[in-house]
Amino acid sequence: MVMAIIADFMLVWLPAPTVSLRPPLAVNAGALSTFFYGCPDNAFQVTLAGSSYSLLQRIGAILRNGAKLFVVRTGASLIGTGLTNVLINTRKLFDKTFAVEAEDVPVLSTSVAYGVYMAVSSNLRYQVLAGVIEQRILEPLLHQHKIILSALCFAVRTGNTFLGSLMWVDYARWIGIQKIRE
Repeated sequence: MVMAIIADFMLVWLPAPTVSLRPPLAVNAGALSTFFYGCPDNAFQVTLAGSSYSLLQRIGAILRNGAKLFVVRTGASLIGTGLTNVLINTRKLFDKTFAVEAEDVPVLSTSVAYGVYMAVSSNLRYQVLAGVIEQRILEPLLHQHKIILSALCFAVRTGNTFLGSLMWVDYARWIGIQKIRE
């Protein structure tokens, strides 16, 4: 449960941070690091006066955040799925009737599937949520009403998380890692 909470926080914050906490770029950073450092926090981010982002930088924001989400979710799923299998097998040792009901969850394929789902679906949904819905629609309308703005952002992000959970189930069934019980 703790792992899921930490992973969920990272998965919400990484693609759509409220405040950028980027440290300064190292002097000896390579070309790829320099490129991604110059990308916005999200693809639809409003630019500040005197600055602008190219289309390539905005695409880079999607790729960078997708890669972060893939790594975080795949890693969390490797740990969580592995622990789930250990608990299932431990219970099978003590409860012989449970052995018929439960089967091991495929660790690697499930974890990679989670990572791909987060890199694509969740990443794009949060990019739109932070850059379009929050920054371009809600903030201009409600910038004088911070409590209402915060409550609406919380509601929209919660709804997005719920939608993502529903979509994950369909995706998992579609690629065959979750079976429908009859």
